[in-house]
Amino acid sequence: MPVDLASTITYLKDHALEHGFHVHDERHFIETYTLRQSWEIDVHPAEACSGPLDLHIALDVDPRLLLKLEEALSESDEVPDDSDDAYEVTFLFNWSLPPLENPPDLIMLSADLGGIGGIDLPIEVSSVQSMGALASTQDQRLSVVGAAKRSLVDLMFRQDAFCEILDRVHDVSMFFVENADRWTNDD
Repeated sequence: MPVDLASTITYLKDHALEHGFHVHDERHFIETYTLRQSWEIDVHPAEACSGPLDLHIALDVDPRLLLKLEEALSESDEVPDDSDDAYEVTFLFNWSLPPLENPPDLIMLSADLGGIGGIDLPIEVSSVQSMGALASTQDQRLSVVGAAKRSLVDLMFRQDAFCEILDRVHDVSMFFVENADRWTNDD
């Protein structure tokens, strides 16, 4: 049985809709030499259609993993066991906001996001400050990246295994939406 990853990603987007997201764009890349596949999906919470938050979901799949899964599927009509995480892939969640006028304390923000993401969705927080040619023009931006490892078998056959991660990603997104005005407006 061939692995239909494109249909599986389509289901993932539909599943994201059920968890309060709007899907805006999808990109699929196939590296011609190695056949490595990558997906990028642009979403945001349904409550924040007008901004200011953007969320970018990325998935990169090694072709050897797909071949291994196809072989397991062709050997048996049963869903392969993935108790040893042999078919695990990493989903990356990248949140972005406009430049910050009143940036939050990064240690406090990391602690808040750590409490929301929990151990299933570790989140890395950093800040980048850039200056223009004139010293008076400065931009400070947050870089927030979460990572979740999940089985490709679960993605294909047990989609409800993603409910908790999608709920956590939505909660993190709403945390940003609720605090964005305070950070982006110059009071």
